[in-house]
Amino acid sequence: MGKWKRSQAYADYIGFILTLNEGVKGKKLTFEYKVSEAIEKLVALLNTLDRWIDETPPVDQPSRFGNKAYRTWYGKLDEEAENLVATVVPTHLAAAVPEVAVYLKESVGNSTRIDYGTGHEAAFAAFLCCLCKIGVLRVDDQIAIVFKVFNRYLEVMRKLQKTYRMEPAGSQGVWGLDDFQFLPFIWGSSQLIDHPYLEPRHFVDEKAVNENHKDYMFLECILFITEMKTGPFAEHSNQLWNISAVPSWSKVNQGLIRMYKAECLEKFPVIQHFKFGSLLPIHPVTSC
Repeated sequence: MGKWKRSQAYADYIGFILTLNEGVKGKKLTFEYKVSEAIEKLVALLNTLDRWIDETPPVDQPSRFGNKAYRTWYGKLDEEAENLVATVVPTHLAAAVPEVAVYLKESVGNSTRIDYGTGHEAAFAAFLCCLCKIGVLRVDDQIAIVFKVFNRYLEVMRKLQKTYRMEPAGSQGVWGLDDFQFLPFIWGSSQLIDHPYLEPRHFVDEKAVNENHKDYMFLECILFITEMKTGPFAEHSNQLWNISAVPSWSKVNQGLIRMYKAECLEKFPVIQHFKFGSLLPIHPVTSC
């Protein structure tokens, strides 16, 4: 773990997360932003994954969770991942495709355990980070990376989780932030910084969530949790309930970044599956 925390991969990954965090600060999902051809192609790739879910309905089976049809769906991605990535990466960068495709395959859950968690989410962020490193995505794509691509990724993952009743990977029960995701809470809280009237206490208010979830990732996450879980919010999502008492969104945002490092990036069960290569190398940070 020490090697990972000192690695170029860790520095690049966390730098990427924080750059995007800064990019979406105070902006609604409905904000006008530039959508490049690469962004359009990434959305098309995610639409393909979505279509495959429709083409692979769950099978009848005795156990309620972990529908085995997920393995069929995953098998299709396993086979097609490089072709899909090749649609996004220009031909002169084709040599990077096999390495980048690995992160895409890692980002949709585990086909043996039929589970999904923050490690898989991190693989998708690493996938986007690699696309930035090879120059497919550029600095002015920042907002679209979060609002268009990552948001579409979340929709597809939620559909996977619901359709195949996926288990949360390495869940900390009520002590985790959420069974499946973390990054949309970070970027979503950044969106809400300096909001004229929505404060952290409002996200436990059903009316505020229903009226504003289309503008803010954070509230979209809350809505999904309340759809999936029954009972009092304070019981099924204790950590989030505690966060609603924090006075400002910037404090929430800083706290979540600290929590993400401690609870996700510095936990062996999450990071043990992280892949290293020429784009995200394990060697120590080279000082400029």
